[in-house]
Amino acid sequence: MKKKILTGILAGLLTFGSFTSFTTSEVQAATRAEIAAINVSTAADFKYWNDNSPTKQKIIEFVEAAVNPYSPNYIPPEDRIATFDMDGTFYCETAPLYFQETMFFYRVLEDPTYQAPKKIVKFAEKIKPKIFNKTGITPAENKILFQQLTKAYAGMTPEEYRAYVRKFMETNENGLTNLKRGEAFYLPMVEIISYLGNNGFAVYIDSACGTDTTRELVNGVIPIHPDRIITSDFVYTSTKMGKENPGNHFYDRHKEKIVISGEELIDNAKTRKIFSILNHIGKKPVLAFGNSMGDSGMLEYTLQDNKYNCAAFMVICDDVERELGNPERAKKDKAFAEKRGWNTISMRDEFKTIYGDNVKRG
Repeated sequence: MKKKILTGILAGLLTFGSFTSFTTSEVQAATRAEIAAINVSTAADFKYWNDNSPTKQKIIEFVEAAVNPYSPNYIPPEDRIATFDMDGTFYCETAPLYFQETMFFYRVLEDPTYQAPKKIVKFAEKIKPKIFNKTGITPAENKILFQQLTKAYAGMTPEEYRAYVRKFMETNENGLTNLKRGEAFYLPMVEIISYLGNNGFAVYIDSACGTDTTRELVNGVIPIHPDRIITSDFVYTSTKMGKENPGNHFYDRHKEKIVISGEELIDNAKTRKIFSILNHIGKKPVLAFGNSMGDSGMLEYTLQDNKYNCAAFMVICDDVERELGNPERAKKDKAFAEKRGWNTISMRDEFKTIYGDNVKRG
């Protein structure tokens, strides 16, 4: 996640204003209600993939074999586990960067209701020109940026934070026309999630995004139970805990409340995604979907010594008309994935639509 923060950052951040400054009347992508209504049970139900998509065919063949008790590739229902990264795998991460990081920049630099600490403001102002001029930020600056992602929300209750997420979801994406942030889901990938769920697979999100951010984004839209969402953990505290160890603290519901501490997220990326699978699922996935090196641990672990037929997939953001694809990165990602034995998914060649036909690069 830390490395991926640097990618996909566009000058669209300059357009940030208050929440109310974003127009929503022009948004013509698939609505959250329309996304939630996606229901794929059989091969004939897919409508957002091109007919000649190799990925769609592989998934269909995999699932049909997995549910057929007479197939040598049959997988018992209790072992049909599929894991998905979120940002860049079934949700936009390019406009201009992750939802969570984009919201942080708004919170610190533009939100008229929030007075950010001077230290955070000074840092954001320092790195902004480097990002906008595409000269890059140093590893030390990147580390600080990651550390500060949650500081701007210190003292918020989980409910207050999720309300903030919902409000920000109503704003428009940068660099893509007619698209709200709360609607920026890849429709073909949502179909895959639905198809797997309808065929007896337990689908999990294994993401580097924060817990409450992820749960609010997918709530009521993606058919995944909240207890199957594994993410980078927010660090919480109590308003009366002070420096006391939480394992020793008695929580008095009449005198205190739970709030975000502002400490650094516990980053669920790379090999830590494997540990998350072990701790939260307890079984090895047979399918894993990602889009970057941040997902490499999950993809590799799925393919390692699996007793069942298994597969790993990497979404390649190579579409420069309907998405903010980066051809150079896409080429490198594709080559690396193929070298590792991961299947690649071309957004350009395999997706009939991404967010809806009215969403284009703008």
